[in-house]
Amino acid sequence: MADLKSKFLEVYSVLKSELLNDPAFEFSEEATNWINKMLDYNVRGGKLNRGLSVIDSYRLLKGEEELSEEEFFLASALGWCIEWLQAYFLVLDDIMDNSVTRRGHPCWFRVPKVGLIATNDGVVLRNHTARILKKHFKGKPYYVDLLDLFNEVEFQTASGQVIDLISTLEGEKDLSKFTMSLHRRIVKYKTAYYSFYLPVACALLIAGENLDSHIDVKNILVDMGIYFQVQDDYLDCFGDPETIGKIGTDIEDFKCSWLVVKAMELSNEEQKKVLYENYGKPDPENVAKVKALYKKLDLQGVFAEYEKKSYEKLVFSIEAHPSKAIQAVLRSFLAKIYKRQK
Repeated sequence: MADLKSKFLEVYSVLKSELLNDPAFEFSEEATNWINKMLDYNVRGGKLNRGLSVIDSYRLLKGEEELSEEEFFLASALGWCIEWLQAYFLVLDDIMDNSVTRRGHPCWFRVPKVGLIATNDGVVLRNHTARILKKHFKGKPYYVDLLDLFNEVEFQTASGQVIDLISTLEGEKDLSKFTMSLHRRIVKYKTAYYSFYLPVACALLIAGENLDSHIDVKNILVDMGIYFQVQDDYLDCFGDPETIGKIGTDIEDFKCSWLVVKAMELSNEEQKKVLYENYGKPDPENVAKVKALYKKLDLQGVFAEYEKKSYEKLVFSIEAHPSKAIQAVLRSFLAKIYKRQK
């Protein structure tokens, strides 16, 4: 895995060099240095799971241990397109949420001298994805399908962000709006499509598959993405900050979290009153009261039951798929997230 990651990072260096010498723009030394630093800070710095999943999925679809040099490069380039897309989402998301840290460092817009220049950097990141696709995939029979896929997933993610943002509008905070169907809709569009479906869809396209023939695969991956986000909501409250790498703030931020939706479903009138009075307030005392109620309602046990049922349902769906290669891809994804602690 370490070897795969280092080879993947070598492709990043090639792509970055191409972008910093793109003939469509006359770069000054100052602009080159800025973009170079911005890319290393925002694209290279994550866990790279989404990007690496393209290579892994492509290898499993082909049923081969090793990919040729060209196959590895193309799968890696698509993996990096997803990492670039993710960086674009996160840079803008952090500005919208007025966040402080990302991946253990200050958010890009909080770095000295950056500020709201980060907004344009987000736009540059988005355009880089299209530049990589044009340089390395134009002329491939699936080029138009790739462009369509990235455009579609970006639209779905941005639209999911709309629902998320308007559900926490200041002055309109109302817990009664938080339902399981709202939570599912936010998660499906904001996370599941680009984090789970997009890497596999990229692998399917370079393997010569037609995405319209794999709607069942999309549905399984979207369900997996929803399960992944519920885990994230759970870890935000009950995970160890040392392990997950951040301190959860869903309660303070009035997020439509799976936990608060479940708590609303399970609470009596008195317990709902505790939620209404304390949820979405930054004071540690308010947060502690919400967490105490979560424990009283045994949300840890409720989550364990949800995880068990979700896993069983996903395994059943995967085993029902006629293709052994696609089963292997889906199993690989599920194995990475089942009972994760971070």
